[in-house]
Amino acid sequence: MLLLYLVLAVVSRAKDWDLIGVHWWVWLLVAAPVLLLTIDLVLAYTGLGLVRSRRAALLLLGLLACGNFVAVVILVAGLVTADSSELSGGELLLTGFAIWSADVVVFGLWFWELDAGGPAARLLAERRTTHDFAFPQDDDGSENDWRPQVWDYLYVSLTNSIAFSPTDTMPLTHRAKALMGFESAISAVTVLLVAARAVNVLS
Repeated sequence: MLLLYLVLAVVSRAKDWDLIGVHWWVWLLVAAPVLLLTIDLVLAYTGLGLVRSRRAALLLLGLLACGNFVAVVILVAGLVTADSSELSGGELLLTGFAIWSADVVVFGLWFWELDAGGPAARLLAERRTTHDFAFPQDDDGSENDWRPQVWDYLYVSLTNSIAFSPTDTMPLTHRAKALMGFESAISAVTVLLVAARAVNVLS
């Protein structure tokens, strides 16, 4: 995710891309929360993570989501105000892919941190207790000891961002439904609008 925004900034500078007059370095500002998350994940392996509480983790994920939302606003504004002759198909596809990929990772981590009180709480409690997402394994009697891992939530985020709706995992609480709906909205705008405009530009 961080790498994609860095590539977008570098390529935007090299090719002089500017959606609605936004300079290349704006993508570095959007990526700043991603950099903070990356540093924290690296330090967490040594026990020196920057994020020490679940509230701080949720706040950081909120900043990431806001940064991604700003990126979507920039993209949409550029698509609405610019003529097709002023846009580059490569710029649209790279920008859209960077935003969509960040959307998948951010919301996957948010689902992971949100569900049933967070990863630490899930380790200490039975899976049958109240949770925000219903996985297929929850209805399988042979999987009583099963607990979802971060990859399960990233998969939920990926399928939700592609289908624009839940697939095999259902949201059970209002907050889970709100997050999935928010992710689907960002993904739909990014994928559908960018794809339609890119096809028009490239043709």
